[in-house]
Amino acid sequence: MSIEVKNLLKAYGEQKAVNDISFHVNKGEIVGFLGPNGAGKSTTMKMITGYLQPTAGEAKVCGINVAVQPVETKKKIGYLAELNALYYDMYVKEYLAFVAAVHDVQNAKEAIQNVITTVGLTTEAGKKIGQLSKGYKQRVGLAAAIIHQPEVLILDEPTSGLDPNQIIEIREVIRQQGKDKTVLFSSHILQEVEALCDRVIIINKGQIVADDKLANLQVANSSTQTIIVSFKEQVNENLLKQLGGIKSIHTSEMQGATVFKIQCDDADAVKKNILQLAVDQYLNIISLQTEANNLEAIFRSLTGEKNEAAIK
Repeated sequence: MSIEVKNLLKAYGEQKAVNDISFHVNKGEIVGFLGPNGAGKSTTMKMITGYLQPTAGEAKVCGINVAVQPVETKKKIGYLAELNALYYDMYVKEYLAFVAAVHDVQNAKEAIQNVITTVGLTTEAGKKIGQLSKGYKQRVGLAAAIIHQPEVLILDEPTSGLDPNQIIEIREVIRQQGKDKTVLFSSHILQEVEALCDRVIIINKGQIVADDKLANLQVANSSTQTIIVSFKEQVNENLLKQLGGIKSIHTSEMQGATVFKIQCDDADAVKKNILQLAVDQYLNIISLQTEANNLEAIFRSLTGEKNEAAIK
């Protein structure tokens, strides 16, 4: 396992910022680390990278205990902190040369040019960091995190400050890095997590409330299911309401077709009823599908007030 966290605890007096959590991340995994503000995400990441000492428990990177061999583990890690600390008076290439020297990178000039191309800094490479936009400063931080080809990437809000086009570009960088590295990253942009991750870890009030593949969470946290059906003909909503098992229906028109978004408890049963209705009423179904419970709904379910009350 590239990252192993066991019974990790960080307390500030009586307050437990991270409360006895355990998880692992394997090589080649891109795992989303999610939670509300103040849930303990950044604190956990800082303990994994050795920037913060735990009160109890341990974190290992590539089998090495972070607290026992901090220098060795830092060689294995590329870290982009949420507050991306940079030297604003240094030029981009100058700063990356400095980081490469710290990591004793061989063929540093080639490595710098490669990483500048990888993160899309080519047009800004001749500028001082202080002259860059927030988005490009974020790219400099990402370049510094990967310049030494680490085995593990810890990325805290890597797309912060980027515009939609830049987000897509950085998403692809992370995806490519994840092919042969372990990537643990946090983001408040849940669509990014859905696009990049098969697995997510959700932390709330210092405790892990979910650690599973996204597909499994979608099933486990779906008390209400959604069916989307569209007909070629104009169909009266009341016809569908008579089927039974339906909680609510939202109707819309799309390219001349009637589209119904149906909330229900048993999607399979309702879909069978819709198919039978189409046969009985001579209706033409254009599409009939079950909509997956999205990550936003899962996140709200696991970190909302009801859940908070349950774990206190």
